[in-house]
Amino acid sequence: HQVPLTKKEQVFVRCARTAHLATADKSGQPHVIPICFAFDGKRFFSPIDEKPKRTAPAKLKRLRNIGENPHVALVIDHYEEDWRKLAYVLVFGKARILQSGVKHRSAVKLLRRKYRQYRRMAIDARPMIVITPTRVVGWGAL
Repeated sequence: HQVPLTKKEQVFVRCARTAHLATADKSGQPHVIPICFAFDGKRFFSPIDEKPKRTAPAKLKRLRNIGENPHVALVIDHYEEDWRKLAYVLVFGKARILQSGVKHRSAVKLLRRKYRQYRRMAIDARPMIVITPTRVVGWGAL
């Protein structure tokens, strides 16, 4: 079932520009990549955008992994040399892939508002990862 983020966690997450997404295949082999994302207050969305990829969108490791194992982790962190200012939000969740629909369209709007680069990319015609949090750990100077 879905777990809400605290107000401090929500503010921290909304200010962040990137996150790291961890997926695993059916054998448990981990795969971690940096992503751009949007948060609608309940779920996280990350598009398969037009930045150069080594393979076709449908064959991307993160999408294949989610198809085999929907359990993912997402870490949004902040680092500074002054360690009193360190912080992170670690989200464990269930992921699925959206191809289209109302949630896909609203995610595209959120992402285009957050990242101007997406205003010129056809993310509306590409797969979208949606993550529903099942456990959240916030730490540090949130």
